[in-house]
Amino acid sequence: MIRFIEDPAERQKISREILEALTDWFEVEESREQYISESAGQPFWAAFENDTPAGFLCLKETGKETVELAVMGVRKEYHRNGIGRQLFEAARHFAVNEGYSFMQVKTVRSGVYADYDITNEFYKSLGFKELEVIEAVWGEDNPCQIYVMDLKSVLDIISKRHSYRGRFFEEPVPRKDLETIALAGIDAPSGCNKQTTELVIIDDPDVLNNVKSLIDPPVAQTAPAMIVVLAKRINAYRDKCFATQDYSAAIENMLLAAVSLGYQSCWYEGHITDDDRICDKIAAVLGVPEGYDVVCILPIGRALDEIKAPAKKPFEERVSFNHFGDK
Repeated sequence: MIRFIEDPAERQKISREILEALTDWFEVEESREQYISESAGQPFWAAFENDTPAGFLCLKETGKETVELAVMGVRKEYHRNGIGRQLFEAARHFAVNEGYSFMQVKTVRSGVYADYDITNEFYKSLGFKELEVIEAVWGEDNPCQIYVMDLKSVLDIISKRHSYRGRFFEEPVPRKDLETIALAGIDAPSGCNKQTTELVIIDDPDVLNNVKSLIDPPVAQTAPAMIVVLAKRINAYRDKCFATQDYSAAIENMLLAAVSLGYQSCWYEGHITDDDRICDKIAAVLGVPEGYDVVCILPIGRALDEIKAPAKKPFEERVSFNHFGDK
């Protein structure tokens, strides 16, 4: 479980407990004590396993547009369990909502220490990019590598968006975030501007549970919110209907917007539109009038489980120049 810690004393207690267990990374006592002291006044998240702190992360502002991942530590016995990634996603969500444009992190340049090499690969897997090495920060023996992340890069968001079918944290999704995601959907292009896609946002727990109870086999049962996508199948040009293309563009926009805000989702269409017509049952619960089809549900929430990227074919196998098969 990831929890935002507000009490300064608890922040220092957790940071001390974790950092003193990670002396391979935090060997210098003076630096370690500085991290612990400064953590009291910084945005701070902790991961718990059976009520025991397993890791923590805190941020600090370094400029009006930039926030730094000041320090993060996860106990060795919990490495490779997705805890670091969950802590980071909680912090990134916070940074985006606070309006920051960039996040940076300082580490030791790769090739100096094996433990830091692993840490650096982890940062790069999150989407951080190398900026520069400044030896003057920690001295020639510990060259400081600075990584940066553009929190608002569309291309970065596209590369990190994957269908998420895991569990979600219980915390509700603020309505303003749901509105932002929905706005991205209805801002999508539509054939002849017929705007055939409409949405129903579900954030009422009772309504949400009613909809979830209809889905068999069950999916997204822990999602704290959901967006139901409706299509109005009207002709856009002569006898041509582009409703499928319209709602597809809207869905992709919303999936990207969700990731940009620190949430995860999955495009569930066939599961609810196949022969048992779960979509019609959902439409009845939501009071959807005739003339509209429920075509998709998008669960929205913060990921509790690790996000796993599927294997993709190489660029060269899927993209040609000028003629099919030409590289």
